[in-house]
Amino acid sequence: MTVLYSDIVNEVLIDLQGYTMQQDRATTLSAAISSPTATSISVSSTSDIGKGIIEIGEELMWVESFDRVGNTLTISPWGRGYLGTTAGSSYAANSKITISPTFPKYVVKRAINDTIQAIGAAMHTVRQITFIYNPSITTYELLDSSSNNVTAHAIIAAHWQEVGPTKEWLPIRRIDLESYADISTWGGSSAIPPQTVTIRDYITPGRTVKLLYAADPTPFDTDADVFTTKTGLPLTCKDVVVLGAIYRLLTFLDPARASQTSPQADEIDSKRPFGSVGNVMRQIFALYTTRLNEEAKKQLQKYPPRVHYVR
Repeated sequence: MTVLYSDIVNEVLIDLQGYTMQQDRATTLSAAISSPTATSISVSSTSDIGKGIIEIGEELMWVESFDRVGNTLTISPWGRGYLGTTAGSSYAANSKITISPTFPKYVVKRAINDTIQAIGAAMHTVRQITFIYNPSITTYELLDSSSNNVTAHAIIAAHWQEVGPTKEWLPIRRIDLESYADISTWGGSSAIPPQTVTIRDYITPGRTVKLLYAADPTPFDTDADVFTTKTGLPLTCKDVVVLGAIYRLLTFLDPARASQTSPQADEIDSKRPFGSVGNVMRQIFALYTTRLNEEAKKQLQKYPPRVHYVR
């Protein structure tokens, strides 16, 4: 099964709704928007729209005024790309407009990527590098397929391919990882310093060396990114990412509901007292922690620590 970034976003949103279908109010864009600076928008209906925030795609906009007869909205001069979102260059007619979204997609995506980066503290992704062994060279720079520096936390396993028809990969025991190699020697930058491995075992010249190394999961970039390919995490970690994003988003529901209006508002909210969301958030966090520990244990069983001699 192929899971995309957009699938993760949709799953987080539907889980936050609790399967109740109590969705945010919405309307439809009746005419295309062709400029990131356009401030006049035509919609199919303005009956549910007031002054405030709307969402088209991943962009938030601030509605300054509206015309219920002509079904048009006027966006403030500073209202495009509101709250740090990116003003879209164009939106097609019939695009969905969400009115005062509880969880904007921009925020959901940020929570998902924050969760993926946080997972790196408990478990890692396993990536591979191959190169041809040269007997006159003992130290090799760690580069990916595009010749970019990689960031390895540790060498999980190292093998070289034996000569002959056996197709056997022999382990390399004497290998040393240098996490901060000299920039003047290997190039690179202080932001992503070069890393090298030094091989001290005997290897037949010209044979292929394969290194498995541990690295941080990679956050998403585009909606079409495949979960396993982009992040490097196994598909079983999908629910871990979803749960982590949900508890991060639930954390800010109570502050948003804090009374800032009148005693009457407090009375209306008496059935859902301030702080009640915290109980749900703690339950989700406990489930997230449990699942993360399960996945970390599974990874440790699959890739047990190996002994490498560095001298």
